[in-house]
Amino acid sequence: MLLTLMEEDDKIPVTGKVVWVTPRAAQGGRIPGIGIQLSQEDSTLVRKIETYLTGALNSGRRTDTM
Repeated sequence: MLLTLMEEDDKIPVTGKVVWVTPRAAQGGRIPGIGIQLSQEDSTLVRKIETYLTGALNSGRRTDTM
């Protein structure tokens, strides 16, 4: 998959596994989407994503981040 991170222009190729799918019209008002488990090879990218998410943890905005 090609991933684009916030405020970055480059698309980053990543390898992962789909671990969940939330379909349209899911119960409980959940937002449609997919969860991807990234591979060990992407550990640098995972740290970068975690840095972006750090600011989101204190916001009142709801996320499906695990």
